[in-house]
Amino acid sequence: MTRDDSRKLADIAPELERILTRGDLAPARFEAADIRRSTVWVTMRDGIRLATDIYLPPVSSAPTIAMRTPYDRANPKLLDTFVALAERGYVVVSQDCRGTGASEPDAWDYYVFEREDSFDFVEWVTGQSWFDGFVGAFGGSYGAQTQWCMATHPRMSAVVPEVGGLGIAFRTARLYMFLNAYARTIGKGADKVSTPLETLEGEMLEETLAGGYFNEPLFQRLPEALLRRYPDLGALPPSQARQGLWEEYCALGPAERAELIKQISGDENVTAVAIEESPAVFGHRISHDAHTIPHTDPPALSRLIQAPALFVTGWYDWGLDDALATWSLLISEANEPVRSHSRLIIAPSAHNMPGYHEGKETSPELERNYRSANIADLLLHWYAAVRDNTIAAWPRAIYYLMGANEWRAATAWPPPDAEPLSLYLRSHGALALEPAPENSAPDSYVYDPKDPTPTLGGSIVSHVYPPGSVDVSEVQKRGDVLTYTTPMLEQDLDAVGPLRMVLYASSSAVDTDFSVRLSDVFPDGRAIQLQSGMLRARYRGVDPELLEPGRIYCFEIDMWATANRFKAGHRLRVDISSADFPRFDRNANRGGELGPPVSAVQTVFHDREHPSHLLLTVLKRGR
Repeated sequence: MTRDDSRKLADIAPELERILTRGDLAPARFEAADIRRSTVWVTMRDGIRLATDIYLPPVSSAPTIAMRTPYDRANPKLLDTFVALAERGYVVVSQDCRGTGASEPDAWDYYVFEREDSFDFVEWVTGQSWFDGFVGAFGGSYGAQTQWCMATHPRMSAVVPEVGGLGIAFRTARLYMFLNAYARTIGKGADKVSTPLETLEGEMLEETLAGGYFNEPLFQRLPEALLRRYPDLGALPPSQARQGLWEEYCALGPAERAELIKQISGDENVTAVAIEESPAVFGHRISHDAHTIPHTDPPALSRLIQAPALFVTGWYDWGLDDALATWSLLISEANEPVRSHSRLIIAPSAHNMPGYHEGKETSPELERNYRSANIADLLLHWYAAVRDNTIAAWPRAIYYLMGANEWRAATAWPPPDAEPLSLYLRSHGALALEPAPENSAPDSYVYDPKDPTPTLGGSIVSHVYPPGSVDVSEVQKRGDVLTYTTPMLEQDLDAVGPLRMVLYASSSAVDTDFSVRLSDVFPDGRAIQLQSGMLRARYRGVDPELLEPGRIYCFEIDMWATANRFKAGHRLRVDISSADFPRFDRNANRGGELGPPVSAVQTVFHDREHPSHLLLTVLKRGR
């Protein structure tokens, strides 16, 4: 491919395009009745035993595909996939993570034991009589995290981390919806309920919508138990103390890490909620998934990964930012062959269901959920490429171009034939190629934490709020939302790559949030959500710092990335608000001062001195 290399996947790799669009399982070598299933106990280094199922084809040795999950090693949604892989000559091994399913013990500590348990698991697999030298893995979300841990073993051959990265990216507002119900339903423990997650989320919706206020002090004092354990931290400035505590945490073994989190949270077990709230103690740049393989040096972390990865993520996945950050890290810092053999696929999907819906009547790929149970064909194609050393035939990056509804291939991500394009906020809700004149008056709105701008679609994980490309035009009419829209396009515009908002704004509050969303406005008036970003103002720099009310700041808001064809006759729209609730928690605007939430007057500037603008990445030939 030339530098102008973003091309249709069907023209580069038609077999891959067919698999991604419609699926194409190779013929089975064995009948389902030939597959022998057994359950064994695999002992970890500390003596804990984990329940493990083996699906063994009728051969003396075979390549192995493994999954480690907290969501039931015999999950009915995956049983057909396990059997299909075994029918095609693979030994399939599925294990309940520690404290989940049938595995010991009788309580679950989220994340903290997975690095060591996953390594021990691979060590066990490679010692079995049926092991032929190849071990791959698959799984999404939590299963992606266990794969990264498995990939630190030197004998690991290939991984397919679906919708999950290494915790390289960080966010400034906290995930809120989903985590509370998740923490109460997944795994074992006295605090768990028997209600399924998807049911409990709906049952506790009223409770969820009544909470979620963020009003922490700028720096929380470290718990006394930790200061006694690490007395030197007490003499350090707050930011340095948090960095020092994270360094100590990274050096601990899994049991000690679990104990430290419990000291911080006050809970009997480590939960997803405690991990999401831990940046208050470790610092806001420590992301949720960084706890899987705790690290202080991302390049060094990348060199721990021993197996090439097929990244599978989605434009509406809540972890897209971390998947792309992890991808960039591996291809720049990892050792060979991980660096050159890894591949990236960005599908039109959300975390655990379809995401982009426009044109689904004629585009079957929009009905697919690109997760393990639905991509056995892709998994087999990837493992064969690794085993046969034919990865070079795969494009480096494959992405779905929404709007055009077609798979594209590129030699890198972002595509080399993409370039930045700035669209400037203007008066009267305009969005234009040129900055506003000197006398452009600012726009204002009032953000009331008690009536926050609601989540509607986008990158949310929920069984109540539908994710993906919903019409957000009604939300854009609210008084606490500002909108800026281009004229109708005279020709197609392909926006492919990173998105960032440079926002000049002030607030009457000492701390607040700013949320920015990009939508594709159709000729019929629908505004189809594409991507959004959120910034908690106190975390605008390296160290937390409150705002000076009324002062104009330049906020840079990461909106991750997208790939969308804005067709001729369509318009681009940016909307600005101060909440995306309950996807994220809501800022009480008090900066940690005790008291009820207060409203904030938010002012957005777009004059010559303060050129607020959206920074797109567009394909050159589609400007």
